[in-house]
Amino acid sequence: MTMRGNAAASGPGRPETYIRFDGALGVLENIFNLIAAASILILMLMAVVQIFGRLLFNMPVPGFIDITEQAMAIFAFAGVAYCQRVGGHIRMEILLGRITGRPLWIAETIGTLVLAFVVFMLIWGSWYHFDRSWTIGDSTMDIRLPTWPSKLMVPVALGLLFLRLMLQTYGYLRLVVDPSRQPVAVPVIEDVTAHAQHEIEDAFGDDAIAGETK
Repeated sequence: MTMRGNAAASGPGRPETYIRFDGALGVLENIFNLIAAASILILMLMAVVQIFGRLLFNMPVPGFIDITEQAMAIFAFAGVAYCQRVGGHIRMEILLGRITGRPLWIAETIGTLVLAFVVFMLIWGSWYHFDRSWTIGDSTMDIRLPTWPSKLMVPVALGLLFLRLMLQTYGYLRLVVDPSRQPVAVPVIEDVTAHAQHEIEDAFGDDAIAGETK
């Protein structure tokens, strides 16, 4: 089984405000995810320049190690909220895959709240490290890059994840109240067939599915 975010609903019980907030938060998550992807691409290009510059011209990129260390916080944390939204994280589903209805949504709510508590504590701790770096003017060893921007990225990215978890908690709670409602903006467990179909849609578009069914 796998997870996939369900972001839309129809019918008289459609939670408009909830969906609008999910959309606005999703825009921020997409931006942060693009920043993480761009940082990886830039580091890859810098690594190529570093290798060829050192081998051919004996001119490595100044402060390459320092830049890489600071960029790690960007590509490691900037995309976590996006990953949570689309259900791209890895988790154990031995138990959850066997239950349905209200017990499933109660278990999902509890798990999300526990995760939100852990993330909140991480935000508190990472903000302390950012504040200390800002106060003492901490910098890297080689080219003296200030470390506070990368340390600030951690609580900011985790704060975005915390908002996503709170949104998903509300989404699960509305399903606890009424399990017949359609899941909105929460990851749901899929079977193998549904997951394969969605992968085809993502790779080739809806036209590929329509062509196979004709």
